[in-house]
Amino acid sequence: MLEREHTMRKVIILALIFSTMALASSCVYRSNIAQGNLIEQEDLDQVEVGMTRNQVRFLLGTPMIDDPFHKSRWDYVYFLKIGREAATFKRWVSVEFENDLVSEIRKDQELAPDL
Repeated sequence: MLEREHTMRKVIILALIFSTMALASSCVYRSNIAQGNLIEQEDLDQVEVGMTRNQVRFLLGTPMIDDPFHKSRWDYVYFLKIGREAATFKRWVSVEFENDLVSEIRKDQELAPDL
């Protein structure tokens, strides 16, 4: 009888240890992820049609995406993802050039919702 109680205690302790390990493994920390160019609104407001590439680069920085198929377009993409949540802040701005001068500015385009 005493041996049976001793065996039962071992089984209960092992079950508690394994269940604690299983719960602890699901609580993995996810760090915040910030990707792309964070563009301040006041800098974006200064970009105007007719500016040169160097002026845009001075205000907004080097574009995140250098697309070889669209040499006349610079894309600035930014998103912030906190933990396991969906992205809390997203921004996509495209600047189109014609003859190395800004011809169009597309602000706040839609990014994928599952980002």
